Amino acid sequence: MRDSHKRFILSLMCALLLAGCATTRAPSQSGVETDPIDPYENFNRKSYDLTDFLDRKILEPVANVYMDYVPIRMQRSIGYFYDNLEYPNVILNDFLQGKVRQGFGDTLRFVINSTIGLAGFFDVASPMGFPQHDEDFGQTLGVWGVDATTYIFIPFLGPSSNRDAPGIPVAMGTNVLFYVGIFVIGAPVTAPLSVLGIIQKRARLSGPMRIRDEAALEPYLFVRDSYLQQRKHLIYDGNPPPESYEDFQEDELPVQPKK
Repeated sequence: MRDSHKRFILSLMCALLLAGCATTRAPSQSGVETDPIDPYENFNRKSYDLTDFLDRKILEPVANVYMDYVPIRMQRSIGYFYDNLEYPNVILNDFLQGKVRQGFGDTLRFVINSTIGLAGFFDVASPMGFPQHDEDFGQTLGVWGVDATTYIFIPFLGPSSNRDAPGIPVAMGTNVLFYVGIFVIGAPVTAPLSVLGIIQKRARLSGPMRIRDEAALEPYLFVRDSYLQQRKHLIYDGNPPPESYEDFQEDELPVQPKK
């Protein structure tokens, strides 16, 4: 796993652990004491329960088999491959956020890994000085001043918000696999590749998921608060204002990114 992925997983774990303090409170019942950022909590909880049930019964066992029988080096190469397929989304949002220099660097990274790196199975760009970045349209909207005011748990897709949800179709439309499936090899090949990509992502998040299961007294709140904290962390490029953490500690509520 690349250093950038290690930093991402580490930051997610930290967010999960920080959010754990906020999840010791009892969940709201019948709309009582509803968190302002989660006005659709009843629906979100049902979506969470359904998604979590399917994950534990289907996706988690498959991901465990994948981790047990696929060699670590092969898992890394598969992860590199799918990250490279999704990287045009990062490049697009680099430029939309005004990060022109980073955008050109990420473009070179994508070209190098797509060619010398054999379609992205090998990350040869990082040693050449082109590190991986993590940008998406939700972060772009945050940079543009759009606040995350409503938490949404989308069935089968996971946590999101009114600001992050528009990034889902953007990510799909910038994924190389989407166009390869339409114009080159078709669904009979892209469908299994998409399934493998889902399994690979679930395997990558197995560590944070275990932390959730072991540390959270209220898993739904744990996931919600950690997601909002992690998104704030990404929008500020890992350097959120100190006062945001102070407000979080005082209110035990996730702080929305400031304009």
